[in-house]
Amino acid sequence: MLDDFLIRAALAGIGLSLATGPLGAFVVWRRMAYFGDATAHAAILGVALAVASGLPVFLGTVLVAMGVALAVSGLSWRGQAMDTVLGVLAHGALAFGLVAISLVPGARVDLQALLFGDILTVGRADLAVIWGGSLAVGLLLVWRWQALLTATLNDELAASAGIDPARERLGLTLALALVVAVAIKVVGALLIAALLIIPAAAARRFTTTPEAMALAAIGCGALSSIGGLQASLRFDTPAGPSIIAAAVVIYLISVAYRR
Repeated sequence: MLDDFLIRAALAGIGLSLATGPLGAFVVWRRMAYFGDATAHAAILGVALAVASGLPVFLGTVLVAMGVALAVSGLSWRGQAMDTVLGVLAHGALAFGLVAISLVPGARVDLQALLFGDILTVGRADLAVIWGGSLAVGLLLVWRWQALLTATLNDELAASAGIDPARERLGLTLALALVVAVAIKVVGALLIAALLIIPAAAARRFTTTPEAMALAAIGCGALSSIGGLQASLRFDTPAGPSIIAAAVVIYLISVAYRR
């Protein structure tokens, strides 16, 4: 069954949705959209460093994404002007990453695939990485769900309940960096934040509890992946952008439903 590239692509999209759904809910609740962009763009620099040093691309991507995510989190906790800092980091990391890749001798990197994803070329090893990373993030969120919700609601309330808000933010930050590294193969660095935000935003309009929203976001993400792949096959369009376009259609349907 896995010899069919469309089935592998669909499995990759569904597997990624297991992590982007609930994590995207926290991104929406905490208004971390630009934070996700900065982390995703930094992944390009991770690819360049991995190619130059001979490390596995996934490992280089994870390390750089986590480094940038931790740096941004540290700045946000110190009260910096985050819109400006995130803008500099997001676009600066993307620019330096693309320049670094061009300077690596003999580097054979598909820049379009890095920016917009190449889900149709997902192999068995990629599926293992995607599902493994998504399940790890999903288990972390299930384990810390109540603590993360309380810290998201109010830091003082979390502290009074014996929960360390900084620790919960750190866990969420590391989970976001891992998802970015996993998702870059599917939708690319420029569209990862959209895959986190749009299904969660659509699910928000159909649900009334945090748990229901997280589950509905998984469903919206999986449906976007399958619908986008079908549209890509029928109209010969890029798969990654088609998946995001399908997610936008679902969001617009959710808006009409609420009205």
